[in-house]
Amino acid sequence: MKAAVLHKVRDIRIEELPKPQIVNDDDVLVRVKAVGVCGSDIHFYMHGRIGDFVVEKPLILGHESAGIVEEVGKGVKDLKPGDKVALEPGIPCRRCEFCKSGRYNLCPHVRFFAAPPVNGVFAEYVVHPADFCFKLPENASLEEGAMVEPLSVGLHGAILGGVRPGDWVAVLGSGPIGLMALQASLAMGASRVICVDLYDFRLKLAKELGASETINAKETDPVEAIADLTGGRGVDVVFEAAGVPKTSQQAIEIARPGGTIVHIGLGEQEAVPMNIVKMIFKELRLQGIHRYANIYPRAIKLIASGRVKVKPMITARLPLERVEEALRMPVERPDSTIKVIVEI
Repeated sequence: MKAAVLHKVRDIRIEELPKPQIVNDDDVLVRVKAVGVCGSDIHFYMHGRIGDFVVEKPLILGHESAGIVEEVGKGVKDLKPGDKVALEPGIPCRRCEFCKSGRYNLCPHVRFFAAPPVNGVFAEYVVHPADFCFKLPENASLEEGAMVEPLSVGLHGAILGGVRPGDWVAVLGSGPIGLMALQASLAMGASRVICVDLYDFRLKLAKELGASETINAKETDPVEAIADLTGGRGVDVVFEAAGVPKTSQQAIEIARPGGTIVHIGLGEQEAVPMNIVKMIFKELRLQGIHRYANIYPRAIKLIASGRVKVKPMITARLPLERVEEALRMPVERPDSTIKVIVEI
């Protein structure tokens, strides 16, 4: 099979590798058809590491994926060849306290696509446990299936952030995850969602996807603008989805007393200056988000029902042979790129 293999920083080669085979009875062989480019893929490609995850040997990137079942193991009952599936990329140990309590995204032994040394899915085939392959309904396309993964991040954030009907929400950073947080918040009943970004292209799409107001932070101070919009009260929930120190600080100012900050963005710096005194006096809740757990079925239903629209976020589709271009595009063209899909 063909696969895109990262050998070192900015060096990906299309190689012929052995087609994987089913070993465990509960696994399925999937022909991969669509893979979304994620910020983590770009980071590994450009820097060779994210935190403690370091690319030390050749690695296949890609974790937002969907494909068609080609073969099933003897123990698989709910899937058959020809089924369209979205692949949840993290496989936990199923035995630790976090797995047993339902928070398997916190499992210390999880094996996650494209998190070194585990290979990802910029490849023609992958073998994956059947219980982490979710069947797509007829009205959901394979590229929409690949978008289930980033939607799951936004939906997990909205759930842990406690978005309720009637809430006012602010999203700082209107890239793929920010736009998913926008739509997840609306699906959970938020009455107004204010989206902030540096690019009008992204803000225009945010408006089309349901944002009540948009703010270009290059032109307008979002703290002052949101204070004006809310009469000085602030919003109930703030999503930090930019991953820069400035927006982490702004989130404290924007949240209402007793409100919640949902921190999704992964920044370059380990230490981010934050006004802890103001957090204390406002009794703010800071909620971290790490991937998701038990979310894929709900995310698929939201896409299939039309309540969440992911196709407008796909701004480019490229074949596997042009995967390097796909990885560079969001960085080189941030004013015109949201989500790139690699078609395999």
